[in-house]
Amino acid sequence: MHRNLLTSSLLLSSSAMLLSSPASAEFIKDSKASLELRNFYFNRDFRQSGAPQAKAEEWAQGFLLRYESGFTEGTVGVGLDAIGLLGVKLDSSPDRAGSGLLKRDREAPRRAQDEYGELGLTAKLRASRSTLRLGTLMPKLPVLLANDSRLLPQTFEGGQLNSLELDGLTFDAGRLTQVNQRDSSDYEDMGITTVGAKNIRARSTGSDAFDFANLSYKWSDNLTTGYGFGRLDDFYRQHQLNLNHLLPLGEGRSLKSDLRFAHSSDEGGSNVDNKAFGAMFTYAFGGHALGLGYQRMSGDTGFAYVNGSDAYLVNFVQISDFANREERSWQARYDFNFASVGIPGLTLMTRYLSGDGVELGAGREDGKEWERDTDIAYVIQSGPLKNLGLKWRNATVRTSHFGSDLDENRLILSYTLPLW
Repeated sequence: MHRNLLTSSLLLSSSAMLLSSPASAEFIKDSKASLELRNFYFNRDFRQSGAPQAKAEEWAQGFLLRYESGFTEGTVGVGLDAIGLLGVKLDSSPDRAGSGLLKRDREAPRRAQDEYGELGLTAKLRASRSTLRLGTLMPKLPVLLANDSRLLPQTFEGGQLNSLELDGLTFDAGRLTQVNQRDSSDYEDMGITTVGAKNIRARSTGSDAFDFANLSYKWSDNLTTGYGFGRLDDFYRQHQLNLNHLLPLGEGRSLKSDLRFAHSSDEGGSNVDNKAFGAMFTYAFGGHALGLGYQRMSGDTGFAYVNGSDAYLVNFVQISDFANREERSWQARYDFNFASVGIPGLTLMTRYLSGDGVELGAGREDGKEWERDTDIAYVIQSGPLKNLGLKWRNATVRTSHFGSDLDENRLILSYTLPLW
């Protein structure tokens, strides 16, 4: 497992500082730890003719142990976070592998390993209202969203500075050097998403540097704007703009506007050239929410983002991202919170998306796709099983002239136990 030398040295230095000085009351008092249990069943049926396998079907148990310390006293406070991840195979076979839940065996790639895991450490330094983290990171920024849609989360290694020095302004910047994918226990160089009809030129090697900066300013309780920059060395650079606004309409009603624009360009010969615009408007009343979304891709390629991560797009959903070359897509969504009718903890989401105009190259007919998703979730509100969550996720995808036709079901049982 490759580790960045600078990050490792800083982790060792911060640990030595903590061990060689008297323990700070805040370092211990403000610490917290939890254990999340995540039981995950995944079933994806491949419906198109000539599919390489009939289905991907696996069942696994995940254990996610998280620890966050407080900070030592002084002008610069020092702390240490840790995350321990373990995935255990409950059911799989070579003809049903590939769900993304389990790590593949190196000698027999069609076979899932019985278990896999990792331990991640993060040193943190705090001065005033700014915090620098070095080590294992899971960024949640528009330019890079770490993926947590399977048994274990995707993690990165590098450094990230978060600053809240100015009221209303959040500033993040840093560099990532390695990625550990959600079904792996090994760090590796980062790549670019190339699936579907994106027409992004593949490269034989990965990148060992993703640089990023993100500014988010909260103008009022109802209006936030942001700018983000991301650069995957030798692949692409990207600028993003976003706006979120909530308009109260009285009597439990509101209108939320979510606008996003990104410009991605080539760096190093990957031929990336894309402009992505997205808008989502959601009208909420009582326990209901009705949403309408539109997304448009333009340029010589589809949208670019780090391989395995989530894309900050309004039409990035359970299976598809609707981000192929020249694709136009619409979304209609409905949410209902059953707490409004006396059943707290029960929620429903359903949506339908349709995309067309996908540029597949000279002489080929434009591609089309649609996806239908339904999520039903329930979290127990009281009693000995309080906070036990159950979620069923169902999706159907159909494509024309490209891609795969899929029927998918995910069943997730989760429980987080606070340790202290």
